Amino acid sequence: MKQMILLNNRTTKAIVIHMLMAALSLFINGFGVYLTIQANFGASPWDVLNLGLANTFGILYGTASIVVSYTILGIDLLLREPIGIAMFIDAFVVGKAVDLFNHLNVVPKCTNIPQGIFAMIIGLVIISYTQFIYMAAALGCGPRDTLLVALTKRAKRIPIGAVSIALLSTATFIGWLLGGPVGLGTLICAFGTGPIMQMAFHSVKFDAARVQHQKITDSMRVMLGREIQRETKIS
Repeated sequence: MKQMILLNNRTTKAIVIHMLMAALSLFINGFGVYLTIQANFGASPWDVLNLGLANTFGILYGTASIVVSYTILGIDLLLREPIGIAMFIDAFVVGKAVDLFNHLNVVPKCTNIPQGIFAMIIGLVIISYTQFIYMAAALGCGPRDTLLVALTKRAKRIPIGAVSIALLSTATFIGWLLGGPVGLGTLICAFGTGPIMQMAFHSVKFDAARVQHQKITDSMRVMLGREIQRETKIS
């Protein structure tokens, strides 16, 4: 898997194809996020924050999501973590996809807990499989995942699970203070996302740890190199 992905990202054509693949998977990922919100009995920790910001400042969910994502991306840069092209796509596409599905009112909000649990689980399954496709493009992990890794590196002896709980708890608490929806669904997302994602990755025999994501600087070198070669041939 690792060698195949690295080989595929050594040409401009492959990088562009993988960018489109990441964008499409993230758009569908947005539908999964939308379903978890429409479950209507508590949002995921990061969505509690996004919805809290949206409610407080009277902005769209997608706008709040973009603000949070690019803020985290900026922190990743300050912490000198590797940044990939797909991370910028992630920061924009998912939030705006949710806005589109909200505008179209594709799925009405659930009115009872059984409906909500069903919508929540389907949403998490969609998120997990699209996450696999996005990560397989090898053009960068999500801004939040990168932040988690960066904080774990600096926490030294504190395990990544504890760092993750602290990070999600902080996002949830701030979102709750801003009026974001906290409930049973928040707990399901917090503790169910990992196992569901592990199940999805196992079903397609995907090992995320073996993927070496290409830095944006390396992607640009490949793409600029391709353009320079073309210009040389023309002249």
